[in-house]
Amino acid sequence: QVQLVESGGGLVQAGDSLRLSCAASGRTFSSYAMGWLRQAPGKERDFVAAITWSGGTTYYADSVKGRFTITRDNAKNTVYLQMNSLKPEDTAVYYCARKVPGSGRYYSPERYNYWGQGTQVTVSS
Repeated sequence: QVQLVESGGGLVQAGDSLRLSCAASGRTFSSYAMGWLRQAPGKERDFVAAITWSGGTTYYADSVKGRFTITRDNAKNTVYLQMNSLKPEDTAVYYCARKVPGSGRYYSPERYNYWGQGTQVTVSS
């Protein structure tokens, strides 16, 4: 059984930074790509960022490229999302998720089959 627990969300002002963390249970964390996705009120869940099992390759939505950085520490079973220069449009519930095995389609939310409970990020203007 895989459990993912996010932390680090909060209320910040535009231009501030936040660092989200996602702690994963289980011994197979390092075998899977991981992603961060978000869902704003009244909108669908959208891809934010993903990282391969080794951490060697990362993927970003255009809306966060250059501002957000995804990293992972396989020794700690943890994946991070560093968010800088936050904007009000970044307000959403942020979810950590484990990607299904196989290459490609990192940008598709349906390719993630284990999800955390989410952490709220609110950016005020």
